[in-house]
Amino acid sequence: MLYMITGEDVPDSLERRLSARPRHLARLTRLQDAGRLLLAGPLPAIDAIDPGPAGFSGSLIVAEFGSLEEARAWAEADPYVAAGVYATVTVKPFKKVLPA
Repeated sequence: MLYMITGEDVPDSLERRLSARPRHLARLTRLQDAGRLLLAGPLPAIDAIDPGPAGFSGSLIVAEFGSLEEARAWAEADPYVAAGVYATVTVKPFKKVLPA
């Protein structure tokens, strides 16, 4: 089943984000290579593709996991969690409707 994982950044997270980003992307790449990643990306803190020093307010990942517990465990093991980028992480089941 698909699960939506959202991480809400702590204030002034950009430096921590940049430091942990290679490890974070490596985990996402493994999900992609396994055919389990639907989409992933950061949420710019301002209305711009490149928010510059404003940084990001969080992240969104939609991926396939065997259970809600598996998705939560994967999310909690993210390098952004370990680096203190996220203040909170939320995991919810997701039903894709469109595009078909």
